[in-house]
Amino acid sequence: MKKLDKLIIKTFIGPFIATFFVTLFVLIMQFVWKYIDDLVGKGLDTPVIVELLAYTSAGLVPLAMPLAVLLSSIMTFGNLGESFELVAIKSSGISLLRFIRPLFILSCIIALGAFLFSNYIIPIANLRAKSLLYDITQSKPAFNIKQGVFYTDIPGYVIKVARKEPDNKTIHQVMIYDRTAGTRNERLILAEKGLMELSQDKRYLNFTLENGWRFEDKSDPRGTGNNELVRVGFKKYKMPFDLASFAFDRLPMDLFASNQQMLNIRQLDEGIDSLYRVDSTFGRTTSAYISTRYPFYKWKDTGWMALAPPLKAAAFYDIIPAKSRRYVLDRVESNIRDAESSLTTTAKDFSDNFKRILLFKVEWQRKFSLALACVVLFLIGAPLGSIIRKGGLGTPLVFAVIFFVIFNIFFMLGEKMARNDVMATWSGMWLANIVLLPIAIFLVVKAMNDSNLFNQEFYYRSYKRFKQYIQRKRNKHEISA
Repeated sequence: MKKLDKLIIKTFIGPFIATFFVTLFVLIMQFVWKYIDDLVGKGLDTPVIVELLAYTSAGLVPLAMPLAVLLSSIMTFGNLGESFELVAIKSSGISLLRFIRPLFILSCIIALGAFLFSNYIIPIANLRAKSLLYDITQSKPAFNIKQGVFYTDIPGYVIKVARKEPDNKTIHQVMIYDRTAGTRNERLILAEKGLMELSQDKRYLNFTLENGWRFEDKSDPRGTGNNELVRVGFKKYKMPFDLASFAFDRLPMDLFASNQQMLNIRQLDEGIDSLYRVDSTFGRTTSAYISTRYPFYKWKDTGWMALAPPLKAAAFYDIIPAKSRRYVLDRVESNIRDAESSLTTTAKDFSDNFKRILLFKVEWQRKFSLALACVVLFLIGAPLGSIIRKGGLGTPLVFAVIFFVIFNIFFMLGEKMARNDVMATWSGMWLANIVLLPIAIFLVVKAMNDSNLFNQEFYYRSYKRFKQYIQRKRNKHEISA
């Protein structure tokens, strides 16, 4: 390896690592902002939150990698151009293509690593992240009784506390409405004061109430008229509440294993083949259903209609005896309803299976398109940095964000059209790369020719020349007039 290759690789590695983690952090914050309502107030332990963020960040690596390559390549070549190192290299007879060759090879290696990561690591990370996120979103908020508000999250109870003291344990003017399934008659408990305490295993919430009354309606549910209201006073009354419904339970991850995001390339191929086999059964099922219930269907291609004797009446309905017409019409209507119901169900199953095939194909193409995006965005960033000749984070970040937004818009648009069968799955998932590749080639050509594409003075001189040209044309027209 030449010293020049080592120089350019060392210059690239630092910005790449920094921008990669910054980009990954921004994407993680976007995820947290999206699910903030499901995460806050659930009483989750720190290890659970760290586990969720770790698995989620692994799933965001393929999206962060292209942006990191784009931004770091612009920064690298912008810094070299700003310090006139690019000028010195070109003046020594080294072409731009030779200069960017080591980084191009490195970007191909990064793309290969991104593909391997997407194929072997991300399916496992997605499986764990999606199952954990589902468990979190389905869990109830942490136990928190607010004063002056009816609390109904404990199954079978409605609790209202008029006032809570700063210790968050002592409560005043307590009302508890008991409507649990195990209680035959409804009960209402009123107390002047109480104390809330969790058991040591945090399984039960114990209420110790003081100076109150317990009302119980013992009316006969059969409506015999034997109504009775029991009122019992107490000085101290202990009432436990089971908090099992607030526990954070983990569902088996196998329930999510069939989703296309949890599969690698080999598993996706097997899944697509299985879905196509299911797809082929719908036609045979429909054909068998129609041929067994409607005998004329099997004669449609035999030429029977050409040999059939003509009807003696104007319509087939006139041949049916009058006393049998009602019966025949009922049978026909029943068969039509039966056929419509069966065929509608089959058509829905066929549509659902076809949509699932599209999802599997989209995921298959995603693993390759996002990996190759690293190379395409490098071919944009490297010549762009050598043209703008600005280092640091200012100007490179602006151009990187612009091109990444363009990439993201076309990528999401293509994915949506591929999912909805508006475009073929391969063209939809590769739409962003197809759009940006001509731009990359254009920028490479401009950079090889030392273009002033982003030079403000170049555009100013061009504007002045255009203005002078218009002025000469106007003067010439006035003289001729």
